Amino acid sequence: MPLQTMGTSVMFEAFSRNYYLGRLYVTPTDGDHALMHSDQHERINEAVYATGDGVEPLDTPLVMKLETQHFPVHGDAAVPTDTLALPESVLSDTEIRNPPSLREVLLARRECATQLLSFFPGLGQGGQMGRNQHRDGADSSLEDDFPGAGT
Repeated sequence: MPLQTMGTSVMFEAFSRNYYLGRLYVTPTDGDHALMHSDQHERINEAVYATGDGVEPLDTPLVMKLETQHFPVHGDAAVPTDTLALPESVLSDTEIRNPPSLREVLLARRECATQLLSFFPGLGQGGQMGRNQHRDGADSSLEDDFPGAGT
């Protein structure tokens, strides 16, 4: 089931039981946090992380993975749509040498994101998990709204 956001070309599709797969332009930012357009961030947050139980914040960071790194993604209206703006500290640990570059990005599903944040509390405050620290959420106890989707 694809997630269409804002009527643009950004689409995340079920990839596995823990992730959606999408394509975003990856570009550097001078800030300390990974960013995407605030409207897209809010729509994805609502579609993937909201439970439907009462009033929920839609500014909770999304947890994404590019290559081997997980990081929280915040919304910012200054970022172009369909773009993931990464701090230099994150971008330098990727294979991207001439940004902007269209890349496949994984978006952690709600349960996987919750588990990642519990293992690595700094992730929720803008930190990232390095190459040797990432978790793919392979724990069989993880459940989400799409059992059996993907792998």
